[in-house]
Amino acid sequence: MATHKKRISRRVLLATAAIAAGALLTPAAVNAATADKSPAGGEARSEVRALESAAHPLRSTEPGGSTADLRALSSMIGNAKVVGLGEATHGSHEFFTMKERVFRHLVEKKGFTTFSLEMGWASGLQVEEYLQSGKGDVRKIAKEALGGSPWEREEFLSLIGWMRDHNRHHPSRTVHFMGNDVSAPTLSDAFFARVTGYVQRNRPEALPQLNELYAGLRPIDDAFAYLGKPLAERQELAAKAQQALELVSSQEDSGDEDFIWAEQNARSIAQTAEFLTMDVTDPESVATSQRFRDKVMADNVTWWQRQIGGKVLLSAHNEHVGYLAADPKMYPKTQGSFLRDTLGRNYLPIGFTFNQGSFLSKDTALGGEWKKFTVGAAGPGRNEHTLDRVRYRDFYLDVRRAPAAARAWLNTARPTLSLGTQFPAEPRDVALATSFDVLIHLHQVREADKLKP
Repeated sequence: MATHKKRISRRVLLATAAIAAGALLTPAAVNAATADKSPAGGEARSEVRALESAAHPLRSTEPGGSTADLRALSSMIGNAKVVGLGEATHGSHEFFTMKERVFRHLVEKKGFTTFSLEMGWASGLQVEEYLQSGKGDVRKIAKEALGGSPWEREEFLSLIGWMRDHNRHHPSRTVHFMGNDVSAPTLSDAFFARVTGYVQRNRPEALPQLNELYAGLRPIDDAFAYLGKPLAERQELAAKAQQALELVSSQEDSGDEDFIWAEQNARSIAQTAEFLTMDVTDPESVATSQRFRDKVMADNVTWWQRQIGGKVLLSAHNEHVGYLAADPKMYPKTQGSFLRDTLGRNYLPIGFTFNQGSFLSKDTALGGEWKKFTVGAAGPGRNEHTLDRVRYRDFYLDVRRAPAAARAWLNTARPTLSLGTQFPAEPRDVALATSFDVLIHLHQVREADKLKP
């Protein structure tokens, strides 16, 4: 029993470490077998031909230039209000640049207005305020907001830079940036002040009670240390954070914009405190917490889409944007599944696969630096092994409208490479058609570029 508890605790701490970095720990499958681009081996030629008939080649994964090759993708997206764009690793250049390329296309051609990232709500506001005001040094802001995460990369600095340029030239149709996750590894005093400051200005008589409710919780300097508090204490602090939210909500001033944001910020504090009540020795508590986290991310995206308006591109790991997780015991319901419940056909998930290349991950359970790892070409039996035999180097396809033979293949679960915050890890079976509506496959990727000083 002691051994079992230790194993569960380690998995949870790993998941928490991933959250603290703004990333999901996703099991990985690694196979270094050599593969070529011909429909040989165990794959039936008819399946490859069926996939080829549905595939649309990509001209490039780099932003800028013509986006004519993305026209079919626009048609696949249709009128969806929220599009989830996944990633098979948290640290590959091509996944990150493709996200900028797709977002720019959707802004220019389909009226998208928000880029939402799998990162803390509080950190996302730092980037959003820069985009709207232009105040501050973009590199410093990116370093502060994305620091310690796999998105602390030149590729995301490029995205933020393009978004600010867009706003400078199009002040009547600005774009926005949001973080949709719980706030970890820190929840700063300055963020609490966004809530208490509103109450002080507008309902000063309620401020002493609010400060009392936040005492002991404000601030969270280190989520890992916070998890070391006794469970009962964390549960009590979470209950007080919820009471603080209810207190702020009771101060409602109809139609007041400042109130709407103060309430949402108080909600983010309550969400984070509730998530951090997980019992690391209880696997059921772990699964409940992970389900709660995915619901929080979906709720925050929905709130933002309704409050800000426009359409949202949601950037997260494949395991979040898809309808099903590869590890349903640990992640019983995904952000994508919650969004489908709320938005119906107005939510569309796009998954990524890749055949080979390098990426960023860690080799330690907790802490450590993001560093380069490399995998060889997918071996027989993996989903990528067949996908990489399609004659296009990089391509995308609509799994919903694929020919019958392709659809049957896409509906079959097979080991699929999916990398998060630690490498290596065990393979997980994925049926691509049950997780995604659209699939993008890349032949080769490389590690993302470290953010320069």
